[in-house]
Amino acid sequence: MNNDTIHSAAAATAVATPPILEVDHVSQKFGNFQALNDVSVRFEAGKLTAIIGPNGAGKSTFFNVVSGAFAPTAGRIRFQGRDITGLASHEFARIGIAKSFQITNVFKQLSAHENVRVAAQMRRTRFALLRPRSAMTELIDRADALLARVGLTASRDKPAGDLAHGQQRSLEVAMALAAEPTLLLMDEPTAGMSPEETTVMMDLITSLATERTVILVEHKMKLVMNLCQRLIVLHHGELLAEGTPDDIRSNAEVRRVYLGKN
Repeated sequence: MNNDTIHSAAAATAVATPPILEVDHVSQKFGNFQALNDVSVRFEAGKLTAIIGPNGAGKSTFFNVVSGAFAPTAGRIRFQGRDITGLASHEFARIGIAKSFQITNVFKQLSAHENVRVAAQMRRTRFALLRPRSAMTELIDRADALLARVGLTASRDKPAGDLAHGQQRSLEVAMALAAEPTLLLMDEPTAGMSPEETTVMMDLITSLATERTVILVEHKMKLVMNLCQRLIVLHHGELLAEGTPDDIRSNAEVRRVYLGKN
């Protein structure tokens, strides 16, 4: 078999690989306001992708639609080939989709470890919530491993409310990982963070993307340009452009509407 044949076979395999998430002609209206208009996007498995765009582009609405918070007004959403349009939001974790929201969602009165253990417990023993702690060795170990994964071992026993903002965001990621997701959705994961916290979070995201598919919503283009393999650009609720960072950098329309350049 010559090199051309090998390359052709590899290309055919790549083309044949189904996307992990498909958004087909999705629209979302709130009254008379068109938040999303006929957006179609495919997300490849194993890639780190960012949804970017200026304020008002429709990024948060898009996130809410693909994460199950909103059922789209029109269009379909498929995960691993399964139509999940209108599926209840709480069902997403059970099929392999976890999400981390822009606003931190942790139990502030519980310790960091308890937050993650509860998340792991809901995944593995949903109908045995009153099991004694001594019977939960596996869950305790799992929570410790996830805290280590996000760099929070030293804060294991601290109340979540006493953690710094960046640490709370990392804790929420650990809670999302407790669902053992195939796809991790993250809504502006660095919102409100200091430069130091941002660096830690982006390093964590890069590492997580080696283990699963990650899609994040972000408005900081410079932040994701050297991080993501693929970028989706929204503008006024419509798909403006998609491609590699180099594709987006060289796109004249993106430069005009996003970067303010002609």
